[in-house]
Amino acid sequence: MRRFLCVIFLALAVGAAAAQDPATVSPGTFQVEIENQWVRVLRMNQAPHAKVSMHSFPASVVIFLTDADQEFIGVDGSRQEIVHMANDVVYTDATRRAEESLSDAPIKAVAVELKPGASRDGVVPAALDPMNVDPQHHSVLFENDRVRVLRTVLEPHLRGPMHAHPHYVVVYLTILHTTMTMPDGRKVDNPRQPGDIAWRDPLQHITENIGEKTAVEIQIELK
Repeated sequence: MRRFLCVIFLALAVGAAAAQDPATVSPGTFQVEIENQWVRVLRMNQAPHAKVSMHSFPASVVIFLTDADQEFIGVDGSRQEIVHMANDVVYTDATRRAEESLSDAPIKAVAVELKPGASRDGVVPAALDPMNVDPQHHSVLFENDRVRVLRTVLEPHLRGPMHAHPHYVVVYLTILHTTMTMPDGRKVDNPRQPGDIAWRDPLQHITENIGEKTAVEIQIELK
């Protein structure tokens, strides 16, 4: 009987968690683009004035692809208006809320949910840290005990030095066409459109912008 009750309670807990999943609560607004043992990455496309009922997020990094004007409603009924500009990047602690768009245009964003307990490897030597070898083209937007978030700006035909990253998510803010040259000389072609998302395992490479326009990307490095 005790085992039977435990199974019931476990099923109820799993069901409750699923009911709070934003991709389940509002699949028209949130779509899962990437999921692995380290992260789940959601693409958000909220229609003008659309509402999303109560849902939960773990600790996350959010990259806004458009301007955003939203009202967040807490579990206690409190209301807070949140305004962001396109290309803003923010870190949010775990939260549970409902929300409503106050915008007359669609709100687009990428949410990188951080999973707890995943093993961390691929520590980058200081000599290959992009902030040490190429600070002119990389800047730290913020850093805490979970992530370091970099903004990278690559002028046309720029070829950077060899550098490395741990596990990371890349969100491309502009059209981009780069090649990545690996330590063994192998080249990887990397054409991207604004809003594209990529997951990368620990990687050491040289980046060259072979496009005709300045390219901007956000890199969420995991610790």
